[in-house]
Amino acid sequence: QALDKLAKAQRILSRRKKGSARWEKQRLKVAKLHEKTANQRRNFLHHKSKELATTYDAVIIEDLDMKGMSQALNFGKSVHDNGWGMFTTFLEYKLKEQGKQLVKIDKWFPSTKKCSCCGKEQEIALSERIYKCSCGLVLDRD
Repeated sequence: QALDKLAKAQRILSRRKKGSARWEKQRLKVAKLHEKTANQRRNFLHHKSKELATTYDAVIIEDLDMKGMSQALNFGKSVHDNGWGMFTTFLEYKLKEQGKQLVKIDKWFPSTKKCSCCGKEQEIALSERIYKCSCGLVLDRD
């Protein structure tokens, strides 16, 4: 909702004559909306990171290439808007304050090919959605 308001305010600003009193008033409105949006995002990230930090002793996250994701997939703006780098920073310092651990896993780590019970790795095709290990463990691959 805030982004919709911001877009409308920016359209209005673009139609004002630069340097006029109305342009200046509209510029301040746009600046306030930018600040409000940033504060909302930061507040959400603080709440989510605190929730994870208090709930879990260790948090494991995938080290994602957000720039690459935004260019490759068709939701670039939403990828940039989620503030992943800021979130990981918040999560890291909150976990460190509580003496807990943040583990970053490489994006190419083959976690869906490794058994969580015995640790064996096996080659399986992407089309196989159920993981079956020789030790008897059966899991959904995702």
